[in-house]
Amino acid sequence: MKIHEIKTRVRYQETDQMGIVYYANFLVFFEMGRTEYLRQCGLPYSEMEKEHIYFPVVEVHCNFRSPAYYDDVLIVQTWVSELKHATVQFSYKVFREGGDILVAEGYTKLACLNAKRKPAAMPEKLRKLLQPKDIG
Repeated sequence: MKIHEIKTRVRYQETDQMGIVYYANFLVFFEMGRTEYLRQCGLPYSEMEKEHIYFPVVEVHCNFRSPAYYDDVLIVQTWVSELKHATVQFSYKVFREGGDILVAEGYTKLACLNAKRKPAAMPEKLRKLLQPKDIG
């Protein structure tokens, strides 16, 4: 299983009054990682939507381990941790660049919906692309 990584720099507006990254922004970081993971697999969200395949987040979990601050560079690691008939779970770890400090870790579970926005089995093409494997 290959873990996909992206880097992002914490912007001032992503911090709270204490100068720490506001907790809800980690869900944005997770989405950034997931979006780029899918792009690397050859299936960006925009292409899925053209084929009337939708993937809403139905469950999310995040554990905060260490604070992140304005101007920190964060490394977001993303991988597929579970693939079922109609759902996929992505897991994430967020580290501060320049050390092995784990800032946050968690997962999101997404359900597959069809053109009518009803739960549906994942198309085989998509299932094959999401099989945990090296994505380059």
